[in-house]
Amino acid sequence: MIFGLLPTTLHLLASWLWLEDTPLQSRQLPPRISFQLRHQHAVTNSSRAIFSDIHPPQLTTHSLNTPSDPYTYTTDTSYLLAHKPASHSAFRKHGQNDGDLWEGVEVLGPDVTDRETLLALAKMCNNAYSAGPEVGWYDVDEFNTDGLPPTTGLRGHVFVSSDNSTVIITLKGTSAGWITGNGGPTVRRDKLNDNMLFSCCCARVGPTWSPVCGCYQGSSRCGQQCVETALQDDDLYYSVGVNLYNNITYMYPEATIWIIGHSLGGSLSSLIGVTFGAPVVTFQAPGEKLAATRLHLPSPPSTQHVTHVIQTADPIAMGICNGVTSTCALAGYAMETSCHLGKVALYDTVTKLGWSVDIRTHGIVTTVERLLAEELEWSDEPEGDDQSGESGEGNDVWKSGWGWWGGGKDDDEDKDKKQKVRLAVPVAKEQTDCVDCFNWEYGEWD
Repeated sequence: MIFGLLPTTLHLLASWLWLEDTPLQSRQLPPRISFQLRHQHAVTNSSRAIFSDIHPPQLTTHSLNTPSDPYTYTTDTSYLLAHKPASHSAFRKHGQNDGDLWEGVEVLGPDVTDRETLLALAKMCNNAYSAGPEVGWYDVDEFNTDGLPPTTGLRGHVFVSSDNSTVIITLKGTSAGWITGNGGPTVRRDKLNDNMLFSCCCARVGPTWSPVCGCYQGSSRCGQQCVETALQDDDLYYSVGVNLYNNITYMYPEATIWIIGHSLGGSLSSLIGVTFGAPVVTFQAPGEKLAATRLHLPSPPSTQHVTHVIQTADPIAMGICNGVTSTCALAGYAMETSCHLGKVALYDTVTKLGWSVDIRTHGIVTTVERLLAEELEWSDEPEGDDQSGESGEGNDVWKSGWGWWGGGKDDDEDKDKKQKVRLAVPVAKEQTDCVDCFNWEYGEWD
């Protein structure tokens, strides 16, 4: 009888292995895709998304690409699994973890293991800080909005593939001179969003601070319902970003949409990408996981379609630019979170390259020119076990909730046998055992 069962067992095993290696749908090898800047996007003073077309003669003012082909950005791609609400009614059930509410969809996204792809995406993010001609603005209903200056809110660019099959939305980060070297008209609203999204309680860092919302209850207590409601204001960037995404799907109904961004723009990209199941790549983004919880975003079974690129010398992305004497606090920014959704590709620039922890490394130009443009090799975990270098801002980098690389403890013999793998891009891994604002109490008090 045992021998009679053997062929059946082998057949089932072979079928299981075949399914494990077979994609959700038949497919070809992932293609390379080239993108050109097609539009810039902004918002009116009434928070309506508007667009301005970029024509070929204007492309030179936006491009930082190679001289041989200054208008095109080419990326490698890979297939990935994203989870989207199974229906509109399911979408409304924010915060639910029930697997029945979600459907797994295989989508074509950027290959985040390829350095050249990350470099191209980072250059697109850099260009998002550059505004084009302030003319020809329109909304999706083709209503001319030249009379409504789009200068004080969320901005960025829209890149489109030659066949219109893939669209990349880029979101610029905070335009603050003390970080990026230039300011701009969006500084005030950028700062408000930073302090709402990345602070423990309305940017109440110390007794001399003026909170950005009225949720502080004294003695490290914060009104939970109050702070959640405050984040859902229509003037804040998350609501604006959701509207922007819906507008792009109207303009390109058959396209796969990627969302990328730097700093604040990266965190917003992640929040929007989790909402809609869109592939996301961010650069030096502050921790957005706490904001996602407060916004009651849909909770899919996996957020592996979100990849954060972070280097360890940046105190903002690492979540250590906090405390009343930190550089961020002295500039009026409460950057208190460190936990991220999805996966993090962590570049250990402090140990491997000897960088000092410095807020000036937060800029996207540093990521482009000093990190991704260099052909370096990285191990599959941070170099060394005892990271006791400079502390920089706030707490020590390696004692701030980032000790999450690798699995359990191995004996010395196993450690000796292990060989570090050298890669062009660090392995992106989920951030575990990370807790934001552990010293705060949230609830409702009279």
